[in-house]
Amino acid sequence: MLDGMNQHRLLKIGLLGCGNISGIYLNNLSKAQGLKLLAVADIDKAKAAEKAATYQLLALSPDELLHHSDIDIIINLTTPQHHYPLNKQILEAGKSVYCEKPLALRAEEALELVALAEQRGFYLGGAPDTFLGAGLQTVRAILDEGLIGTPLGASGFMMSAGHERWHPNPSFFYEVGGGPLFDMGPYYLTALVFLLGPVKRLSARAQLSFAERTITSQPLAGQKIKVETPTHITSLLEFHEGLHASLTTSFDVQGSKCSNIEIYGSEASITVPDPNTFGGVIQLKARGQSEWQELPLRYAYSQNSRGIGVADMARAMAEGQANHRANGQMAAHVVEIMESVLKASASHSWLDLKSNCKRPPALALGLSESEWFKLS
Repeated sequence: MLDGMNQHRLLKIGLLGCGNISGIYLNNLSKAQGLKLLAVADIDKAKAAEKAATYQLLALSPDELLHHSDIDIIINLTTPQHHYPLNKQILEAGKSVYCEKPLALRAEEALELVALAEQRGFYLGGAPDTFLGAGLQTVRAILDEGLIGTPLGASGFMMSAGHERWHPNPSFFYEVGGGPLFDMGPYYLTALVFLLGPVKRLSARAQLSFAERTITSQPLAGQKIKVETPTHITSLLEFHEGLHASLTTSFDVQGSKCSNIEIYGSEASITVPDPNTFGGVIQLKARGQSEWQELPLRYAYSQNSRGIGVADMARAMAEGQANHRANGQMAAHVVEIMESVLKASASHSWLDLKSNCKRPPALALGLSESEWFKLS
């Protein structure tokens, strides 16, 4: 809770959902200072037992995890349609929660979670935390130092041919609440909000290009998927700072040479690394230069550091601070952006956003990979 947190007490964590992504969280957080992984839970008891044995944790049922008296934070790694109801149950059970993206599937639900966490005095965090990695933190430092001058605009592209080519069970990516926007958009939108601030209003166009997709990955190769959500979406975002950015997310593109994100300033342009990673290559082309210059990364956490957002939230809890970086307000703002994109496309209009958030502060320079819990 916000009040009365013992700065020196070891914070205990439970993990809900033992799917593919749980391994990297468990591996990274097992090394974090000031934290103790205590238990895992899953509706599939065998999955929970396997992870528990690997990391020497308790294997619990979801209900047992929610009501375990020793657990301070639950990490929600369930599938997206379960995020809102489980996040709400966790907060109502008297625990703080950090959720995989997206925080919820509807803006109303996401903002309800923010209000509930504040009302109950618990912490709410949400992935992605890739913006805490070396790549995006270095770009942020370059922007804050004014090396590109005044930011004038930006563009982003998440282009792929769809998850049915490689994912073992890709159907849910094409259900309502899936698609390239809700699946991959949180990485790009969180990066843009971190770098440029919150979005004020937007417009968009979205299309459902193919009514049916065929799985080519194992073990379900040959099965058909009914597509229920748009798979090629282009958004035009107007930020509170006045600049505009375009963002295209697609599962319909066979190949692309577009940069993940580019930001255009009055004095230089800069390429931003893939926001689904923690490191990456940064290039800058300044006024008068004929070639792009590759810039070195200035920060640690260039490898897959998923869970660093949990560690930062735990640091805030231990220090009694109200704010942490991968916070619920920003995650809810991203949910409203995504929901509004689809609404704007359907209505062929510009929509004003109701939510807002602060641009999270950058990390301090000089942190080492071993200082997971000492983020400042």
